[in-house]
Formats: sequence, structure tokens, C-alpha cells
Amino acid sequence: TWVDKRLKYDGPIEILRLNNLMVSKVWTPDTFFRNGKKSVAHNMTAPNKLFRIMRNGTILYTMRLTISAECPMRLVDFPMDGHACPLKFGSYAYPKSEMIYTWTKGPEKSVEVPEESSSLVQYDLLGHTVSSETIKSITG
Repeated sequence: TWVDKRLKYDGPIEILRLNNLMVSKVWTPDTFFRNGKKSVAHNMTAPNKLFRIMRNGTILYTMRLTISAECPMRLVDFPMDGHACPLKFGSYAYPKSEMIYTWTKGPEKSVEVPEESSSLVQYDLLGHTVSSETIKSITG
């Protein structure tokens, strides 16, 4: 979520539920996955996006994505190795002075992994951690 004070409103409707066509009319972050090899936005029947504006100008915007991430593996004790696969994201064009990502529910509750989603045929998800980092680039 983020706040755009230009979108504050008064009225009987507490939350404006906008369709996918309206998303292009409002500023949205240019988030990309830094270690993503391939990302797919789901569009079956309609784009899988949720866009809401609250009275105070708070915007909730989510979309369904499938991301294939680059995960370097250190095969030291094969096949008993443990691997970490970070999913790194950030702004493509905005520097830190203009846009900062924060975990709104705190680092422990912002990322949820349902039990049924935590196992693959060959792997088990043993846990997850949430952290932040600042990367310096040529553009800021």
C-alpha cells in the first residue's frame, strides 16, 4: 500500500474498488525482481489484479505473479545441502530518496507461506526470513 493524497475523497463509499482499466490512470510503483530470470503476470480471463482506494488516499494494489528466480547453489555436502533462495525486489527507476519499500505488518507477518504451498516433490520449505537491503546503483 501507499498513500496518494490527491486521491483522498469524502462520501458514503468507504473503499473504491476499481477495475483493471483504471490501474493505468493512477501512479503505481515500478517494482521489479532483481534476481528474476522470468516473471509472468497472470491474465487468464482477466488480469489478476486488485486495486482499491480508501477515503484517506491509501491505495492497495496487488497482482498475481509467478517468478522464476536465480538461486545460486553451493553443493558442498550433496545431497544433504541446504539452500537459500532470496527473492530480491526494488524500484527500477526511482532512487531511495524518492521511494522506499517497507514491511507494513513488520518483517515477521508481512510474508505468509501457507502450509500447502511449502513443499515441492524434492524439497521442503523449512522456514523463511524477511530482511531489507539498500543497493547503490549508477542512477541512485
